[in-house]
Formats: sequence, C-alpha cells, structure tokens
Amino acid sequence: MDSCRTPANASKCSGTTMQCFMVLSTQAQKISIGILCGLFGTMCVFENSLVLYLIFSSPGIRKKPSYLFIGSLALADILASIIFVCSFVNFHVFNEAGFSKEVFLLQLGGVNTSFSASLSSLLLTALDRYLSISRPSEYKLLMTRKRAWTALAVLWVTCATIAGLPLLGWNCCTLDSSCSELFPFVDDNYLSGWLCWVVVLLGCIVCAYAHVLWRAWRHVAYMEQQQAQAGKQNSRMRMDVMLAKTLVMVLAVLMLCWSPVLALMIYSIFGRLSDRLRKVFAFCSTLCLLNSMVNPIIYALRSKELFSSLRRVLSHFRRQLKAPEESPEAESSHKSSVIETVCEDTHTV
Repeated sequence: MDSCRTPANASKCSGTTMQCFMVLSTQAQKISIGILCGLFGTMCVFENSLVLYLIFSSPGIRKKPSYLFIGSLALADILASIIFVCSFVNFHVFNEAGFSKEVFLLQLGGVNTSFSASLSSLLLTALDRYLSISRPSEYKLLMTRKRAWTALAVLWVTCATIAGLPLLGWNCCTLDSSCSELFPFVDDNYLSGWLCWVVVLLGCIVCAYAHVLWRAWRHVAYMEQQQAQAGKQNSRMRMDVMLAKTLVMVLAVLMLCWSPVLALMIYSIFGRLSDRLRKVFAFCSTLCLLNSMVNPIIYALRSKELFSSLRRVLSHFRRQLKAPEESPEAESSHKSSVIETVCEDTHTV
C-alpha cells in the first residue's frame, strides 16, 4: 500500500481511497481475473442451479433434511458467484469507483453473507453426517424437517447480520479507526472478528468430518476382522472406503481454497502488505469461487439419489428431443398400415 498513502490532511474515506485498492496494474492481469471469474462463475451458477432443480423437482428428495442443507449450500453458492463476480470484475477489471461508501459496503456485505452461508451450510451438512453415523438409531428423531428449516433460518439471519455490520456503522469511517489494507472502509477489528467467525466454522467442519472419517476407519478395521458373510462385508467395506475418500476430498478442497485467502487476511492485520501480496490476494480470492464451483460435484452429484434423478431428467430430455423427429415417421407408418388394411378388406370382399 506504499504507492497509495493518503496525505495527513486527506480523509481516509475520500473518493481516491477506492482507487488505492485497484491493485491489478497490467491488462494481462485484468484479463486473467476476468476469464477466471467468468469461467468459475458461469460453471458455478449452472451446476448449483441444476442441483436445486434436482432437489426440489423430486418430492422424495426434498423431504429429507440432508438435502435441504445441500439446497441451502447450492443457493448460497449461486448468490456468491453472482454477487462476487459482478462486484469483483467491476472493481478490479473495469476500475469502477463511482459508487458511494454505502453501495460498496452493501456489495461487500452480499459477498460476505453468501460465502459465510456457504460455509455454514457445509457445517450443517457435516453435522448432519456426524449425527447419521454417530447416532443412527436416533437420527430421524433428532434431525426433522422442522429442525432443519429452523437451523437454516438461524444460519442465514446470522450470516446476514454479521456481514451487514460494516454497513450499519462498524466501519473505519464512522468509528475513525484503523482501516483494512485489503478492503476499503472496513475496520481492522471487524475483519479480525469476521476471520474468527470463519475459522470457527472451518474448524467445526474439520472436526465433524474427522470424527466421521474416524468412525468409517474403525468400521473398516472391524469388518476386516470378521470372517463370516464375506460378500456382505466386502460391499460394506467398499462403502466405507468410498465415504473415507469423499471426506478426504472434501477437507482437501476446503483447505486448499480457503487457506491462502485467510492466511493473507490474518497477515494484513498484524503487518503491512506489499502491492505484490495484494495482487496475490486478488487472484487467491477466486479460489473461494472455485470452491463454490466444486461443492455441487462433491456434495450433490456424488449422491446416488441425485445422480439417479439427474439420469431421469436427461432421459426425459432425450425423449423430448426424439419425439418431434419420430412423430412424422410414426404418422406415416400409421397411415400406411391403415391403407394396407383397407386394401386387404377390399381384396377380401
């Protein structure tokens, strides 16, 4: 931020402040960011919209609490991709800074709400799987649709409230406090609190999935010791191994996408960031968008129920495409059969 120091007599919330955060200096960097955001954003909206359609078009699937959490995850990722891509590209690529502080904080609040809701939905999904494997006999009593909807309502209200605090007054302009080096008008103390909130969410997700992974590993070890019912054991063992692989994939993708951004945010609180690190942060921010793009593949499309629903939708779509092509042939064949029948009746007479 050395190249953008504001004079002592200048306001840190003036119009020139926004330009100090436009760190992409070359056209190649702007094109790269634009391509990444366009590609990841388009795929994210398409995949998560497909997941929402598959869930709510199937009565049997949408009644299950676990799929309500996946639906919330898909909705959060759709909102995150749309709001993030539009605001991020508009700011860093087109260098649009003609909006007010309130408009910028509103956009930032929308991005924070959607990404926080995405992580919170991942946490609810992790807790749902934790209950299903730790207390399987009581799962249906503990995880009802009413409790699932209540948890989702609390989730979204909490995320929106925390993300809206800067717009409501917790910003460095209103409080005349130290501003963040990564986000305009954002108070350093608020950024620290938001980071603690996100780290707690990630920590709970890791702990829940680590417990599920430990349970799966114990089940595999138990099955290996059994000698009877070999065929049944092998099938169960394969299911546990698949579950373990899925959970490892979940944790690896989650840490890979969020660790660079969180590390740079934490570093910005305790030290000064160079322009190069701020450019790295801009590119690493797209990894959060990548996580939203990968989520439906890991959580939804690997589900047998959703995959079978997808196959039914595709087969129905193929039949709809073939119907217009086959209808003239069917009509002509029907007409020819009628003519042949009439001719045969004439000959018989």
